[in-house]
Amino acid sequence: MPEAAKPYYRRAVLGLNGGPADPLVVRLGVEMAKGREVDLIALHVVEVDWRHALDEEVAGSSEVASATLDMAEAAAEKYHVPLRTELLQARDVAAALVDEAVALEADVMLLGLPYRKRFGGDFAIGRTIPYVLQNAPCAVIVVREPVARSEHRRASTDAAAA
Repeated sequence: MPEAAKPYYRRAVLGLNGGPADPLVVRLGVEMAKGREVDLIALHVVEVDWRHALDEEVAGSSEVASATLDMAEAAAEKYHVPLRTELLQARDVAAALVDEAVALEADVMLLGLPYRKRFGGDFAIGRTIPYVLQNAPCAVIVVREPVARSEHRRASTDAAAA
């Protein structure tokens, strides 16, 4: 294999959640894999609370998950990059992402971070990304949504609510 085509990572997990940063994560994963032998896995974890069994269908979650994974497949197909998808249900998204990275022997995990602020104006990172950064055995790349895109999304939501 020529030096330029050697993959830096051989297996990449794309952690998707149906959020606004998912297309950025998929695009970066596809770009990383284009022309290289990188195994791309798009993973969507549905969090199931303790009131439900883990194998129970959670209302509305399968539609979001299917649409998210379909978007990832379409983007990969467009650039002729092989991608497989997985849908999991778990009690905790962050722990499931780390466990799956271990099980898949991932070299890197890509996660999206929407740009959002809490009341008071502080930037909010949530709890999933810090957990994954602390516990994942592989490299972790966090892709933050641009501020301008989040403001446009917020303005669209505000206009629709009015």
